[in-house]
Amino acid sequence: MSEQIKLGDYNTLKVVKPAERVSKLGETENFGIYLDGGDEGEILMPRKYVPEGIKIDDEVTAFVYLDQDERLIATTEKPFAKVGDFAYLKVNWINEYGAFLDWGVMKDVFCPFREMKMKMEIGDSYIVYIHIDSESYRIVASAKVEHFLKEEGAPYKYGEEVNLLVWQKTDLGFKVIVDNKYAGLIYENQIFQYVHTGDRLEGFISQVRPDGKIDVTLQPSGRKETINFAEELMQYLKENDGFCELGDKSEPDAIYKSFHVSKKVYKRAVGDLYKKHLIEINPMGIKLIKRK
Repeated sequence: MSEQIKLGDYNTLKVVKPAERVSKLGETENFGIYLDGGDEGEILMPRKYVPEGIKIDDEVTAFVYLDQDERLIATTEKPFAKVGDFAYLKVNWINEYGAFLDWGVMKDVFCPFREMKMKMEIGDSYIVYIHIDSESYRIVASAKVEHFLKEEGAPYKYGEEVNLLVWQKTDLGFKVIVDNKYAGLIYENQIFQYVHTGDRLEGFISQVRPDGKIDVTLQPSGRKETINFAEELMQYLKENDGFCELGDKSEPDAIYKSFHVSKKVYKRAVGDLYKKHLIEINPMGIKLIKRK
């Protein structure tokens, strides 16, 4: 494959000519357009994917992959993942060689049995890595995702915001894939919402350990989180007659149900507002101080 075409990825290509053939009745049928693939020759974009009004010499951004006959094909469909991505994909069917997963384009992506960590089942979804097989040069999926994660050199600082893909449940919490590159962990006692394998979430770096392992949280770390929630709590008081019934004796679950934060964060925010003389605290809860 030449460097000009990125297989299993998006490419911006020029329209060369219409794709036409003569039917048995002698009529000219249009079945798409051909795009300039450079050293790879012309690449077909089937008619149902051709943007309306496109002309010769126009450029089109298309996802390029291999069809059933291993020929380059272009589509304007948006796949769930491209080569180099981790994704949570559902199994459509299985044969004697492996499983075929729905990745958002017409042809399913293949996961050989040797690339499975457990037997896949039709209808179930799995975290996989999309890559190009070095022997067959086909686009394939692998459920052995740990082989494709970077193990060192994570450039993160405390509190930095990152993108997470929830990978799997463990005794400690949930393993996640950080920014499509690194393995991370959210500890069970720091999760205050429903989390499921395949979820894509925003998270925050808690620490990068000396061994390269990454701890993350789903809430902004420390002071930033307190400031953000203190502002939210003030707005709540203004919209609810200046009163909130949650106080120091309230159960953590009640606080989380109302505000989706931990009791620790709630108490910090209340303390901040109290020190600024914005609220008063009583046995019934907290009350906004009215300014004259």
